Amino acid sequence: MLRLVGAQAQLHPVAGRVPLGELLRGAGVISDRDLRAALRLRPCREAPLGQILMAHGLITAEDLTRHLARQWQVRVAALDQRPPDPALLDRLDPTRCLRAGLVPWRRLGGVTLIATAHPDRFDAARRWLEPALGPVSMTVATEDAITRALHTTAAARLVAAAETRCPETLSCRPMGAWRWRVTLGMGMAALGALTIAAPGAVFVAVFTLALVLAGLSQLLKIAATCAARRPARAPTRQTAPGAATPPALTRTLHPRPPRQADIAETGAEGAIPLGIMPGPMLPAVSMLVPLYHEHVIAGRLLHRLRAQRYPPELLEICLIVETGDDLTRATLAGTRLPRNARVIVVPPGALRTKPRAMNFALDHCRGSIIGIWDAEDAPEPDQVMKAVQGFAARPPQVGCLQGVLDIYNSRSSWLSRCFAIDYGIWFRLVLPGIARLGLAVPLGGTTVFFRRAALEAVGGWDAHNVTEDADLGLRLRRAGYRTEMIGTVTQEEATRSAWPWIRQRSRWIKGYAMTWAVHMRAPVQLWRAIGPRAFFGVQLMFAGAVVQTLAAPVLWSAWAIPLGLPHPLRATVVAHPLAAGMVATGLALCGLVNMVCGMIAVSRPQRRHLRAWVPALTLYYPLATLAAWKALAELIWRPFFWDKTAHGLATRRPQADRLPTVGGNDATGADAPHTAQGAGPGHPHTSASGDGPSGPETRHDGPEHPTDDMSADMAPDRPGRSGDRTAASPQGAVPPCGAPRAKDQRRKARIQAVLSHPPTASERMARAATETIPLRAIVMEEVLFPHSPR
Repeated sequence: MLRLVGAQAQLHPVAGRVPLGELLRGAGVISDRDLRAALRLRPCREAPLGQILMAHGLITAEDLTRHLARQWQVRVAALDQRPPDPALLDRLDPTRCLRAGLVPWRRLGGVTLIATAHPDRFDAARRWLEPALGPVSMTVATEDAITRALHTTAAARLVAAAETRCPETLSCRPMGAWRWRVTLGMGMAALGALTIAAPGAVFVAVFTLALVLAGLSQLLKIAATCAARRPARAPTRQTAPGAATPPALTRTLHPRPPRQADIAETGAEGAIPLGIMPGPMLPAVSMLVPLYHEHVIAGRLLHRLRAQRYPPELLEICLIVETGDDLTRATLAGTRLPRNARVIVVPPGALRTKPRAMNFALDHCRGSIIGIWDAEDAPEPDQVMKAVQGFAARPPQVGCLQGVLDIYNSRSSWLSRCFAIDYGIWFRLVLPGIARLGLAVPLGGTTVFFRRAALEAVGGWDAHNVTEDADLGLRLRRAGYRTEMIGTVTQEEATRSAWPWIRQRSRWIKGYAMTWAVHMRAPVQLWRAIGPRAFFGVQLMFAGAVVQTLAAPVLWSAWAIPLGLPHPLRATVVAHPLAAGMVATGLALCGLVNMVCGMIAVSRPQRRHLRAWVPALTLYYPLATLAAWKALAELIWRPFFWDKTAHGLATRRPQADRLPTVGGNDATGADAPHTAQGAGPGHPHTSASGDGPSGPETRHDGPEHPTDDMSADMAPDRPGRSGDRTAASPQGAVPPCGAPRAKDQRRKARIQAVLSHPPTASERMARAATETIPLRAIVMEEVLFPHSPR
């Protein structure tokens, strides 16, 4: 028989309820030192005690659930053996149940049993549960069991919510209707008929339009480059008059000492020596990592994620896979995941896109900050911490922070070299300048962080848009939020051949066209929401880029005139030589602007080897025209088709794969990835493939370390910079056999320093409150120096 807990007992817990930590210690699950170390971290972490213990591998989810049941004097719900009643869940919103971590289980004696993973939140949930279900009572279950039960019982409703989260007025899903396709097809047919009827007039009109758009685009690029090169101002937290600062952000900026409520939650003062030191309240961060047919790169990805220097109890890594992607699911099932990683399986639906998968996973996240990484990404180890600090230093109106993307296989082919230059121009010059000019920022698809409140306020991602990132940046601006850049770099893999590049770029161009069409349904509303300057910026960055790319061959045809070939404008050039000279000068200046911006983008020491390839952009950009015409055809036949880009094909791996992980395994408590995955620097096949420190790709490649400070990357080269010093000592140099290694010498010096000057208890507590230190390291200090002075 299940014991029912009445309303009075839930609202007023039994006096003398044993704290969770004491229950775990009394049962022998954790030691006294483990508990004390966890309690020291509790006041400066936006995480409960059980989450801290699980993240460090001290308890399991089953241990936590079993002792929560003892603490609250309830039973554990066997959801796997007895699934929930679907009729009960039909009365509730399943997405709200996911966010609350509960599911209605059974009806017993006129009372509905609710299985929850968070008993302390049950009283708050009672307010919206009882109007729909009547009297309710609590049982407990693991969070994974509740998630599986909701997926099994309400999969169709969860998928529908993910596909329609974005409001229809700001979504491109109406473009799938046959009427929209017929209208677009008829417009193209009319343009073709007009071209046949009056080819000369149409050619002149298209030539003039393309020339004007090219000139305006280059002016925008010049303005953005100048704005990006200006010294950056320190972010301020000045808010509008009367605007309130969110409590979580206030705690992050202004640390507070522990309150009596904190002590009452974790244990009686004096019974457990808490030893709490004031420290910053760090928020929980959820990183979304969408995966689809990524079995090749899964091992490398997990190796990079382990290197993040952020408390594991606050960092949630959500690996998102599709139901039909058996290959990726099998790869993850055979891989030892970090303890703070979870696999979210997205049920099948009407479409299969990255934004749909992220919308589905959003309700599973517990973080107040949401970030995105792609499968091939190699983020900096302190990237999450930089994002948290960036939000803490900025007002709540800054709803999004965009990082810098770079290419780690820039020597694979001429196309990857041009791709690296293109990325440098976009992420180091154009996007920072656009943000400083106050325009709407078309976001990148990765290394982007959101305040969860802002992301949910605008309706998440548009599940039908194939460039959901750029669309989301515009919707954030319409809602009054700002996007700013932060100085953190993520290395990505570039495509090495032309056809995969065209497929990827066609999806981007198609998404830009769809985004412009969606937001221009009501141009007056868009004007009022973002202002005239940002409105004209949207026309240039979205419609202008698409039209200019489609009409680029008309501009290229002007080369036929000096070559003496037939051309529709030859008579005009002969009749008006001054105008023709001005047009030729304008075209030359457009090309010069591209060359200058490319040289600035690769001026860093790590990218100087790309300078000689900047002129190759003249052969690189024409590929975009082929992609644009492919995108135009897909707008009619397959508007929501997601052309997947294959990853894991590069022979050169990012620096994160070749360097030892600093504190990676300690941060997660998990073992290193299996060498069979090829993620470690000592993999036996590394040298043969050129991926490792001794491979041929590394011997010829210069150092490509991501730089922490973005403004330093943009600064002109100076003698004696770190990049020059790095070039003088290539990565992978091994000391002669028998010679003392510098790493061993540093470790020996640290041990001798600790033994000669033992740390005080206050110093150990301060480190625990402010640094990402494994609990076992703190416990080891307690064992070595139990009687050190306080």
